[in-house]
Amino acid sequence: MTSGIVLSLNVGGSEPNPAKKDSGRTGIGKRPVDHPITVRRPGPKTTGLHSGVVGDFIGDTRHHGGDDQAVYAYAVEDYAWWSAELSRDLPPGLFGENLTTQGLDLYNAVLGEQWRVGDTVILETTFGRIPCSTFQHRMAEPRWIKRFADSNRTGAYLRILQEGEIHPGAPIEVIHRPTHGLTLAEAFDIYMHTPENLSRLLVAEALPPDLRTEIEKRLTPTPS
Repeated sequence: MTSGIVLSLNVGGSEPNPAKKDSGRTGIGKRPVDHPITVRRPGPKTTGLHSGVVGDFIGDTRHHGGDDQAVYAYAVEDYAWWSAELSRDLPPGLFGENLTTQGLDLYNAVLGEQWRVGDTVILETTFGRIPCSTFQHRMAEPRWIKRFADSNRTGAYLRILQEGEIHPGAPIEVIHRPTHGLTLAEAFDIYMHTPENLSRLLVAEALPPDLRTEIEKRLTPTPS
C-alpha cells in the first residue's frame, strides 16, 4: 500500500463570509498549526458538532461537515498542478483543507480507501469536494467553480473510523483499498459531468447515504 505524510495541519476560525449576502460566517480561511489536532466523529451534518477537527469552524452546515465530511484533505501535488495553471503560489490551507498531504495520489485515490494517520487515527475517503461560491470568492479566479470541477482534482472528504490525535508530519498509510477500483476523480466526474453513468457510483459502499439516496432517485424513471 502507498504511504505519505501530513505536510500541514490546518484549522479555521469563524470569519465573516463576504460571498454571502446574509452576513454568514465561514471557516474556509484555514491556517497551518504547529500543534497536534484532535479528530472525532462530529455526528449529523446539520445538528452535530459539524467539523471532525476540534476547534475548526464550519459556517455552511447545510452543505459542509458532518460524519461523511468530517475532515478534508488536499494534496500538495495537486496544489503544484494548480500553481502552474494559475501562475501563482498556493500555500497549504488555501483551499480550506484540514490536511495537506504529501506522497499520496489523491487524484487516483479509491472511494472508500482507508488511511491510518499517525498511531491511532483511521480515516475513510467518501467523495470529492463540490466547489461553492465561498471557494470562488476566496480564490478570486475567473470561473473558478467550473475550472475546479472540470479538473476533477477535488481532494478527499473523509469520515473518521477511529478517533485520536494527528501531529504535524504524521505518517499516512493506506491500509485498505476497495476492489471496485472507482477513484475519487472518476466518481466526481460521473456525478458532475456524465450522469448516464451514475449507477457506477453505487458500487462504492463508502458513498455517503444522502448522496446514495440522491443518485438512486436520479436513476429512478419518472412516471409518464
